[in-house]
Amino acid sequence: MSRRRINDIPDIDRPREKIERLGAGALSDTELLAAIFGRGVKGRDVLEISSSVARKFERNLFEAGYEDLVSMDGIGKTKACQLIAAFELARRHLSPANHRITSPEEVLPVVNGIRDKKQEYFICLTLNGAGELIEKRVITVGLLNYSPVHPREVFADAIADRAASVILVHNHPSGQLEPSGDDVKITRQLIEAGRILGIRVHDHIIVTRSGYLSMRSAGYME
Repeated sequence: MSRRRINDIPDIDRPREKIERLGAGALSDTELLAAIFGRGVKGRDVLEISSSVARKFERNLFEAGYEDLVSMDGIGKTKACQLIAAFELARRHLSPANHRITSPEEVLPVVNGIRDKKQEYFICLTLNGAGELIEKRVITVGLLNYSPVHPREVFADAIADRAASVILVHNHPSGQLEPSGDDVKITRQLIEAGRILGIRVHDHIIVTRSGYLSMRSAGYME
């Protein structure tokens, strides 16, 4: 059975025309990706490329990183940048008040942009009493495997936000998920500082391109 190609679809039902006629909500993930990409490459139709991306990242398209995308057949630098830019724009304009975080998995779309970074980024998410995201801030950007952080840098904005709790996140460019001795030490210092200030450190999550580790779930925050 042959695959559906963009040229086989009547003009009125092609992705961009369909958005104009029915709105973006009427399109499938594959069609939305095709609307972003615009065209395919020699030997691969845009719908075929879009379908491959939708299948690979079926669980969560926000997990698609730049390196993951450019490694796929038919996705060059331009298409990868188009999709990453669309995701980043969506993240920036999500309503924080409607984004309730109840599990480590729900943190990942918020911090997906640091998973491919070559340097270590340390991020603080501030939450209100209902567990809703107030703000995401980059606290420090460090070297390959070391990003020094001080409690005052973490909690200054959390106090201004009147946050009830914070979630800490940093990436490991090395790809190793296991926390280092410094990770554990810094986490315990921040837990103690938060206890004094009345701001709970809800979790500290380490992310890499291929996974994540919740230090609370792993027992490092007991």
